[in-house]
This record gives sequence, structure tokens and C-alpha cells, in this order.
Amino acid sequence: MMKLNYKTIILSDVHLGTPHCKIDEVNDFLKYTRCERLILNGDIIDGWQLKRSGKWKTSDSRFVRLILKKMEKQDTEVVYLRGNHDDVLRRFLPLNFSKLQFCEDYILETQQGKYLVLHGDVFDLVTTHIKFLSHIGDFGYQWLLRCNRLYSRWWRCQGKGEFSLSKYIKGRVKSAVSFISNYEQQVVKLAKARGCDGVMCGHIHSADDKQIDGVHYLNSGDWVESKTAIVEHFDGRLELIKYDDFRAQLNHQIFEVDLDEIDDMEDVMIA
Repeated sequence: MMKLNYKTIILSDVHLGTPHCKIDEVNDFLKYTRCERLILNGDIIDGWQLKRSGKWKTSDSRFVRLILKKMEKQDTEVVYLRGNHDDVLRRFLPLNFSKLQFCEDYILETQQGKYLVLHGDVFDLVTTHIKFLSHIGDFGYQWLLRCNRLYSRWWRCQGKGEFSLSKYIKGRVKSAVSFISNYEQQVVKLAKARGCDGVMCGHIHSADDKQIDGVHYLNSGDWVESKTAIVEHFDGRLELIKYDDFRAQLNHQIFEVDLDEIDDMEDVMIA
């Protein structure tokens, strides 16, 4: 089976157990990739939604089986970092089981230097100190996603492709823009204090790859809207990859292999 090979893959904010999780896409991504190290950077399982109205589906269980298969068949090291929606893990950290470890944060050594990897919810004061408000905010976000699903259908019917209402609001509402900017500055400040050259985080569902005050800032986005991940290539490059681009690369690679097989068959027939 054709797979794309990476040294490291970083995923965050999958939110298993919610109706808005792009579970088919993330499972497809896991199925057709191979890596030495897989970092699950928080909010993989949405404990908040499962306590309320979320449902665990067969496809959610398949996500877990794909992770276990990577560990067993591909000898992949898996690092699970706690997020705020799966913060039940906090009381057990750190925890190690051979190729699987659970921890608060992680230092990733790359050819470009050291990267601090953490979910990032510690810089969200509402999430950290005012739990009931964060649950209200999450309820509002789920409602926004439901509205977005209906609006997106109408938008696609107009032939205009995909549209994200929440991303639009994040980019337009002054307080949202200010929060994201302040969040990025705080994460970068911590990376500097830890002596790191870069930082990889999630939490705010806003995928990004840029330099901030001399620090390489990467946000892996989410698998609710952006469908993005961070990958480390074997040549040392770090890339924020979108699912659609990943699929295009995979299809191109399969097409090239098919052409090679056709050429080989023609050579045999000629011989």
C-alpha cells in the first residue's frame, strides 16, 4: 500500500466524539502515512462533548486502532500531550508505556533546532481559571459549527467552494484577532525561556507557520475545520500540510508508480 513517509507527524484538536470531527479525513491521513514519531498534541478526544451530547462512533475507534497499528507494525513512537478537552489525563502525567508516553509538553530535536511542543491551553486564562465560562464558550462554538454546516451547504450550491464562518469571525472580530495575537506572543515567550528555537502548539484552531521575534511558530490547526498537520521531513524541513494537499501528493505518487508499472509491462511485452 502506497504511503507518504515522514520523520515526525504532529496532530492536534481532532475532537473525537463530536459530530463536527472530520474523522474520515484524519483516518485517511493516518492510514496512508508512515512516521518514526507521532505527536498527538492535545484535544484528541473531546471529553467535554462526550459528557454532554457527544457520541463515540465506530470511526472514532478506528482512529485508535490506526494509532495502535502504527506502534505495532511500523514501530512508531507515540507521544500524547494533554489538552483542555482531555484534561482528565492531567492527574496521571507523566506516564510511559514502552513506545507510548503521556506528558504535559515535549522537546522535539530537529535539524533546525529544538522545538517546544505543547497544546497551549495554559495561555488561555478562561480555560485555565474560569472553567464554567470555557464550557459556555465551547457550547457557543459547537452552535457556530452547526450554523456553519448549513451555511456551507448553501455556499457550495452557489459554486463558491468551502466557507468557514468561525474562521471568518476569528479574522474579523477585533477581540478574536487580539486574543490570537496575544496567545502567539505568550507561546513564543515560553519557547524562548525554555531555550528553544521554535514552538509547535494547537488549541486555538488556527493553523499557522511563521517567525515571531526570531522564534519559528507553528500551529497544527485542527481536524474540525482546517484539516491540517505539521510534518517533519527526513531532510529536516518542517511543513504545515493541508489534507487536500496531502491527498494530491499521494495521488500523484500513486499515478507515477502506475506509469512505471505500465512501462515495465510494455518492456516485457516487447522482449
